[in-house]
Amino acid sequence: MTCPQCASEMEGMTFDGHLGQPVAIDMCRACQVLWFDPREDLRLAPASTLKVFQIIAGQARSAVVPQPAATAPAPACPRCGLRLLHTHDQQHATKFEYLRCARGHGRLITYVNFLLEKDFIRPLSPEQIEELRQRKIQVISCSKCGAPVDLTHGATCAHCGASLSMLDVSRMAGLESL
Repeated sequence: MTCPQCASEMEGMTFDGHLGQPVAIDMCRACQVLWFDPREDLRLAPASTLKVFQIIAGQARSAVVPQPAATAPAPACPRCGLRLLHTHDQQHATKFEYLRCARGHGRLITYVNFLLEKDFIRPLSPEQIEELRQRKIQVISCSKCGAPVDLTHGATCAHCGASLSMLDVSRMAGLESL
């Protein structure tokens, strides 16, 4: 399948799903997005979610095709050609976003938002942000867009508005035991 976002060829990958059913997803390594047909992300077995995480982690230092500007038209659904809708969602207390087909053909989600959805990345608490400030850390990189975040001026990215977040290693360890 061609990536709706950057037009590179997406890599089809098959993972184990619940009740032994295979789940095929499409991954674009160039712009670091995943395409899920309806409910595929929900059907992934916990060990398969961890495998997707490991693939994402292996690409952490890869060059990324820049994301289109927020004012750019949304990419089209690879199944029907309809423009994908920008969607905000929340899992527990963690907010994330993705592009979805209005006709229900699937959704396109960035690696970071997939990790947010699966609770691998979670927002920093006010106490954790204060701890960073106490350690004299003034600037960190936004996990969503990579822009510098000045901790002396707040706890959100001035460029994209994302809250500061961190990788939840204990969540990964919990999935490894399944």
